[in-house]
Amino acid sequence: MQPWLTLIRGDAPLLVSVPHTGTDFPEEVSPRFASLWLARRDADWWVHRLYDFAAELGATLLRTQLSRGTIDVNRDPSGRSLYPGQATTELCPTTTFDGEPLYIAGCVPDAAEIARRRIAYFEPYHATLAAEIARLRAQHKTIVIFDAHSIRSHIPRLFDGELPQFNIGTNSAASCAPALTEAIEQVCAKSNLTRVTNGRFKGGYITRHYGDPAHGVHAVQLELAMRGYMDEPETISPANWPTQYDPARAAALRDVLRRILQTCLTFAGQT
Repeated sequence: MQPWLTLIRGDAPLLVSVPHTGTDFPEEVSPRFASLWLARRDADWWVHRLYDFAAELGATLLRTQLSRGTIDVNRDPSGRSLYPGQATTELCPTTTFDGEPLYIAGCVPDAAEIARRRIAYFEPYHATLAAEIARLRAQHKTIVIFDAHSIRSHIPRLFDGELPQFNIGTNSAASCAPALTEAIEQVCAKSNLTRVTNGRFKGGYITRHYGDPAHGVHAVQLELAMRGYMDEPETISPANWPTQYDPARAAALRDVLRRILQTCLTFAGQT
């Protein structure tokens, strides 16, 4: 397995994928960027810490330590947009979420470079993910893939206003059974924090590609607003971003996340 992949195997019918928390760059990629801070800025900061309890539940965890600036393992490898007509970032992002260019002039990855990165970094992540899905399906009739994400609460280029705290994505109800979605919604509702299902974020490539309810694989993406566990300055800069993970603030959110993962396990065990 690649040294930049982290895999913790469990035998429970739950696989937690964390594709965007990495901040590292391969040596051959980093010199192309105009600013490594910009290239890291849109990471799902500290999500691996938020979910570090998942192994205690017997879940399998997979994450890449590489920044999404190298290649986004949650985008369609064909280059097809997940949200046609809306602002988004590519398989090899060329701009930040706010639209700033990431690359030095003349260094934007061309088709050959994108193909190289796909083979070197995208395919190992998905080969590992697919192998773990197959391993768990050999043990369980039903499994849940839980794709864990977070994002800043205010990004006008991507969405209007303030993002809800919990953004549940199920590919418009195609990637998992309605009963699982409803159970997760109930947990979120009891928290008294804002939530939406299949709003701005309906699930990325991982949720859409691997979710196969008819064959016992139910996939859910949860996009969190970062304000639930860290400060979000009104204007971010290299001097103030990322802010530190706040364990005290995160405690309440982690409690909800634990109950959500336990709900996934209960669903899998009863289906």
